[in-house]
Amino acid sequence: MRFLLTNDDGIYAKGLSALNKELSKEADCLIVAPETEQSAVGHAITISRPLMVRRATKNANFLGYAVCGTPADCVKIGITELSDKPVDLVVSGINRGGNAGINVLYSGTVSAATEGAILGVPSMAVSLDTHKEADFTFAARFARKMARLILNNLEQIKGSAINVNIPCIPREKIKGVVVVKQAQSNIVETFERRVDPRENVYYWFAGESQSARKQKDTDVGALDSGFITITPIQHDMTRHDLLDTLGAVVKNNKLSSF
Repeated sequence: MRFLLTNDDGIYAKGLSALNKELSKEADCLIVAPETEQSAVGHAITISRPLMVRRATKNANFLGYAVCGTPADCVKIGITELSDKPVDLVVSGINRGGNAGINVLYSGTVSAATEGAILGVPSMAVSLDTHKEADFTFAARFARKMARLILNNLEQIKGSAINVNIPCIPREKIKGVVVVKQAQSNIVETFERRVDPRENVYYWFAGESQSARKQKDTDVGALDSGFITITPIQHDMTRHDLLDTLGAVVKNNKLSSF
């Protein structure tokens, strides 16, 4: 069995290393990850320049392929070019920082998993809810359990990627595992205005979503309450419930008459 591992924190990230160590107990793992950090690049792909790929090593041993591109690039080239056999599962992570709520749209970690689903390969994104240095051991072990669950239930989750968020708290304080929807609250956009030593003005993004933390039936709320969250996501962004309504509005306004 072949797993393709990637992330958006870069090929030498500790979360990816922990993931590789644990999932290698289940399958032959191939790492194809960005050469440098690609956080918050979303589902960007590289089309205006060559996609450079090099063999990366660690302690003089082959680690994987470092790609001068985005997480989605890594999944595309990993599945179609770099893997010498079919990929059974794409796992993206373990990201340092939660990927819940509206952050899902910006996340390179989640986009890598979504790309896997687009290419027809079962996929999962795994994130640990902290931006500080952390121990990824428990998160990696849970990712291994999730890998088994996904592969044993392929028909039920066909066409979807699975987004997993794990609270960064002691294991005994984790309240459980819940399957919840993605929170829909907007980020409160704020920027800190600063001045560098040469008196050049610059801004540091500091936006945060607050209201969703009270919504216990969402990924943001449940994660904040100490639960591991699992959310099935898809790349179809159509508002199906709005198709007929919008169609009627367009017809009534005679937009077809031109």
